[in-house]
Amino acid sequence: MADAIHFEPKYGLIHLLPHFHGLGGEDPNKHLSEFHAVCTSMKPKGVTEDQIKLRTFPFSLKDSTNDWFYYLAPGSIDTWSKMKRTFLEKYFTATKLNSIKKNISNIEQHANESLYEYYERFKRLCSSCPYHGYSDQDLILYLYGGLLDDERRMVTATCGGNILNKTTEAAFELYLELSEGSKQFSKMALPRATNAIE
Repeated sequence: MADAIHFEPKYGLIHLLPHFHGLGGEDPNKHLSEFHAVCTSMKPKGVTEDQIKLRTFPFSLKDSTNDWFYYLAPGSIDTWSKMKRTFLEKYFTATKLNSIKKNISNIEQHANESLYEYYERFKRLCSSCPYHGYSDQDLILYLYGGLLDDERRMVTATCGGNILNKTTEAAFELYLELSEGSKQFSKMALPRATNAIE
């Protein structure tokens, strides 16, 4: 488990690491994202990102999570990918997984939510549950099904009548382009709305 990595993490790096205690309100995926941000910001020469993460990860674990890490079978974790999966299997409970999966499949755009905000919320949901098990085509349909009527009509017109006529890559690209466009439109529309209120 990272035994063959011949470097010692510097105090500055260890000091910046986020901490995970394994408490009910903590988000293990957020912990991994914050951990990734710190590790990639301080990469020493000659050391791979995987090596940094494997070597420093134990320093981010506190209390019972630290005990859990040290009781893993020796040699069972030799890549960051395995470490991440094992950590999520332990701390991303089935209840939480099922709740987020339900939120993904039943997503709906709010009345005052721009397409950009809706798409960003959808992406956050999906990234908070990396093992949701839905195919890309399922995700496209959930995203499309939750759109407000006007946005759904716009997507339908832009894709030529049926979102399923596009490849999954092209469909996600279309959502991205339209959502970015709605972000720009929202920024331009905001000052007018503020002036009207004043």
